[in-house]
Amino acid sequence: MTNRRGTLVWWLVFVLAALYLLVPLVSTFEFSLRPKVPLAAYARAFADPKLTSTLLFSFVAGIATIIVGILLVLPTAYWVRLKVPRARRIVEMITLLPFVIPAVILVFGLLRAYSRPPVSLTSYEWGSNLLLIGGYVVLSLPYLYRSIDTGLRAVDIQSLTEAAQSLGAGWPTVIGRVILPNVRVAILSGAFLTLAIVMGEFTIASFLGRPAFGPYLSLLGQTKTFEPAAVSLISFGLTWLAMGMIAILGRGSRARITVGGAR
Repeated sequence: MTNRRGTLVWWLVFVLAALYLLVPLVSTFEFSLRPKVPLAAYARAFADPKLTSTLLFSFVAGIATIIVGILLVLPTAYWVRLKVPRARRIVEMITLLPFVIPAVILVFGLLRAYSRPPVSLTSYEWGSNLLLIGGYVVLSLPYLYRSIDTGLRAVDIQSLTEAAQSLGAGWPTVIGRVILPNVRVAILSGAFLTLAIVMGEFTIASFLGRPAFGPYLSLLGQTKTFEPAAVSLISFGLTWLAMGMIAILGRGSRARITVGGAR
């Protein structure tokens, strides 16, 4: 009887959560179909060349952010867990700072520091892009670090490191060819969370004057009626597509690790 009640409670929670997520989506979709021609908002959205250009810009910026973030976070989390576990709480607190410091403070700090000599990056497009990626890396730290740290916690990195070093592997080989494959699923989770953040970020891209998707969506909401709803659903669909890629790549990764372990 107790198990049945527990099952009912969990089903109730699941249904309420599903309604909480799906009702706004259904309402947004219904609103996007209100023009006289049902799919006119989607047609006009896809006809706008800025949609493709801003999506592509944000996607490329997201990939660059993921690469830089992984190169920064993976060795740091690995070294902290392997050599200095007492520093783990300090590193966790540092990675939580983006939750405390608003993005507008971060971007004004970047503009203040890098808009004048000796390092005037904002005078060049490539410099502003570097600042944008740097800001995105900071925003992604809470998610990327915790995903990678959770993955490292699930494997015996001490034994893997000692085994690799006993075969003559150096630190780059240990991290790149031993640790990285074992935390691939965790890295993918953090990577796609980072991509989702970058695709919807507005403040940093707006103040740096970058043609990103977030500012484009905000401007569209100020000038159009139905197109913002259509573009929001398109963005949501792309995010779910990324989540599907996580599931596919993660399942393949687990299968290869199992086969390798059997050998």
